[in-house]
Amino acid sequence: MIGMAAADDLGKAGKNVEEGVMGLTKGARGFQDEFLEFLKKYQVIGLAVAFVIGAAATKLVTSVVNDVVMPIIAVLMPKGDWRTSEFMVGPIKFLFGDLVGAIIDFVIIALVVFIVVKYIMKGDTTKKI
Repeated sequence: MIGMAAADDLGKAGKNVEEGVMGLTKGARGFQDEFLEFLKKYQVIGLAVAFVIGAAATKLVTSVVNDVVMPIIAVLMPKGDWRTSEFMVGPIKFLFGDLVGAIIDFVIIALVVFIVVKYIMKGDTTKKI
């Protein structure tokens, strides 16, 4: 009789485990559906693609600035290599040549982004606020 009770309890425990596993599977499926809805609703995939393309475009623009624009500016500068230009105030050294190069990089990147967005938004007749 004790053996039957133990077997009955074991059967109930197995059923409880099975129901628990099924509940976890449904919960995982719900989480997966919710996550996919989040990705679609907030366009996270598009944002990730834009980020990767932006990083590649930044490298491209930096290369154009360093290899095409800066050599032309270097010819116009009296010292030549203007990126290493510095301004000393006592013991403090300001690297303004590097700062000017970063500003030129930024302006070119901002101009490229502006042109691309303007081209893309040309066909969009809805007003964005």
